[in-house]
Amino acid sequence: MKAYLFVLVIITLSACAGGEKPETRNTGLLSTDMVKNPYSASGLDTSAYNQLPTMDFTDTLHDFGWMTEGAKATHTFEFKNNGNTPLVISSAAGSCGCTIADYPKEPVAPGATGAINVAFSSAEKMGHIEKSVSVTTNSKRSVHVLYIKADVKPE
Repeated sequence: MKAYLFVLVIITLSACAGGEKPETRNTGLLSTDMVKNPYSASGLDTSAYNQLPTMDFTDTLHDFGWMTEGAKATHTFEFKNNGNTPLVISSAAGSCGCTIADYPKEPVAPGATGAINVAFSSAEKMGHIEKSVSVTTNSKRSVHVLYIKADVKPE
């Protein structure tokens, strides 16, 4: 029985090896040097924390006002990295399928600006609508939330 389990483990491990050459893995990914975590079991490393990028938005709420059901609208949320290291945005997710965000895929240098474009579709929506977009970054705040709202009336 032990020999059977040993053979099964060896087969499983060899199947998981993948066969990829190490130099071909992780191509196109950002360096892990760009993400620093100043928090540890011993507390906050304030020196490392102060080096983190920031994501300072011009505004975090946009009101589309009155919209006809089925209409689509977009808004651009502008931000600046006032930190000391490059800002990396790993995701920007809408609170539902009607809200889609497009964000910079490349790091935003210290002192540089960027934009997150949010598209909202009022299809099958009615009345007062409030949605959000959660932006995950390597900044001091980690997660930033952008808000949109609209009042949707029938066609």
